[in-house]
Amino acid sequence: MFVSLLVVGDTLHADDPAKDTARQERVPSAERLEQLLKRFPDADTNKDGVLNAQEVREYRAKVSERKSKQKQGDRATPTHADVSYGDHSRNVLDFYQVESDQPTPLIVYIHGGGFVGGDKRSINPKMVREANEAGISVASLHYRFVDGKEVLFPIPQHDCARALQFLRSKADAWNIDPKRVAVYGGSAGAGISMWLGFHDDLADPSSDDLVARQSTRFVAIGTMGGQGTYDPIKIKKLVGGRAWEHPSIYLVYGNHTAEETLNPTPEKQSLYDEASAITHLTKDDPPLYMIYSEPDVVPPKDSRPGQFIHHPNFGKQLQQAMDQLDIKNVYAHTSTRGKRNLQSEMLDFFREAFASVKD
Repeated sequence: MFVSLLVVGDTLHADDPAKDTARQERVPSAERLEQLLKRFPDADTNKDGVLNAQEVREYRAKVSERKSKQKQGDRATPTHADVSYGDHSRNVLDFYQVESDQPTPLIVYIHGGGFVGGDKRSINPKMVREANEAGISVASLHYRFVDGKEVLFPIPQHDCARALQFLRSKADAWNIDPKRVAVYGGSAGAGISMWLGFHDDLADPSSDDLVARQSTRFVAIGTMGGQGTYDPIKIKKLVGGRAWEHPSIYLVYGNHTAEETLNPTPEKQSLYDEASAITHLTKDDPPLYMIYSEPDVVPPKDSRPGQFIHHPNFGKQLQQAMDQLDIKNVYAHTSTRGKRNLQSEMLDFFREAFASVKD
């Protein structure tokens, strides 16, 4: 139901042929095969420029085997696991600390899952390893899932803000440099990462709570399949098709019908605006490295509700808005990456941002 917003191991499920192309063993249409060829050129094993159902099945098996080996491989063990940063059972995080004589930069990972699923342990172990080898500590966190009733937007965003503040409050104990923090995530985690990055500082300097006094600002953002807006009206115009009808888009606002969703009250429209990262974008916001994998096409009329919710148009919208404000940003699409390692590029992007901070 929520598969197109799920992210596991920093990889979009919607971009995983094991999840998306051969679901229920159905044969992909010619149009779908053409789209998949653009996204997964390596699947064309005979290099004839045409992807067939057998090649999809073989590539699916290959991806599944690789993911299985990754899960069984050298996954890092947190230095501090399931540390509570708030009162709810899902207000917990893992911390992967680097041994260092000096305070270390910090990268924070926010998992995806359509705001109804996902796990902090989905963090890519390679990112943890490479970051740690570069002298950077890493954190991965949980947040509350929306339920359409009591837990709505922007509760997940505020949970993650609290986690970031908690981490800063542990700067001395965990040897963190609070000036050098980056945040990244996929899908829902990407949306939250951008919301935190673009939003005004949520620190409350007058609070009696040490955690609440900490800043929520940071120096760089990374996203995979991120949505700059969660306004269904704007998604319908930006992406087309039925992306705006994703079940999670209804759930996060407590909406029940298309009529209600597309004709919000003034109060609901204010919530649409508050929950959308791009609404908060200003010229003093941090740089953004964004990765997209969905095909850059006009969604077909027979699209499923929620399909193309990771459309590249989200990235193009963000790029245009950030370019106008002269904010550094990088847009990368997996179909044109060639031999580039986009995850390593994102890590280098963070390291450059850390290096630019003045002590």
